[in-house]
Amino acid sequence: MTVDDIRTGLFARQDTGYRDFHSRLVPELDKDTLIGVRTPVLRSYAKELSKTDMSGFLADLPHRYYEENCLHAFLIEQIRDFDACMAETERFLPYIDNWATCDLFAPKVFRKHPEEMFAACRCWLMSGHTYTVRYALDVLMKQFLDEKFTPEVLDLAAGACCEEYYVNMAVAWLFAEALAKQYDAALPYLTKHRLSPWVHNKAIQKAVESRKIPPETKAYLKTLKRKEKSC
Repeated sequence: MTVDDIRTGLFARQDTGYRDFHSRLVPELDKDTLIGVRTPVLRSYAKELSKTDMSGFLADLPHRYYEENCLHAFLIEQIRDFDACMAETERFLPYIDNWATCDLFAPKVFRKHPEEMFAACRCWLMSGHTYTVRYALDVLMKQFLDEKFTPEVLDLAAGACCEEYYVNMAVAWLFAEALAKQYDAALPYLTKHRLSPWVHNKAIQKAVESRKIPPETKAYLKTLKRKEKSC
């Protein structure tokens, strides 16, 4: 199946109302690069396409449309061999250009290889590419805050703070989750001011909004808010 055939299939699944809605959620993208295909439909299409040879599409980078990037991510998720999945992921990450594609991409095979994934996250955090760094933070948050947790996870996340909004949001999100799952380890990053003021306050905001954290803890976290410098 050619790239044009796949694109035709995407447009056949178009929902223009959804495109208009979703374009407001990914302001970093030009609206003309969105077709308007809902995520469950994209996942179903990816499963259908994975039964055929998709090497041509996977090699056709960069893609023109947002949905092509999401479809690419979902096709990689279908790969069951870890080395092959990682190779395709490494090739794809530099072309991710928005938070939504970044956050929805989660191959199941990665969870079976925690040591390799932790090493990969260390490398991705040093990439300098906004969404590769965000992806590393997303993997750390989803795979390494429970039974595989080590304090290094929080050190790596804190070290990722920078001037990039979508990276800082991911750091804040990770620390909010850490406050719910690894409270004793995460709290000193707030009490000792080890995060930038903006990330610090955003992490508290997300933690306070979480249903995983008890009310008395939320009340205490609110007292830790810091003043941010005005622009």
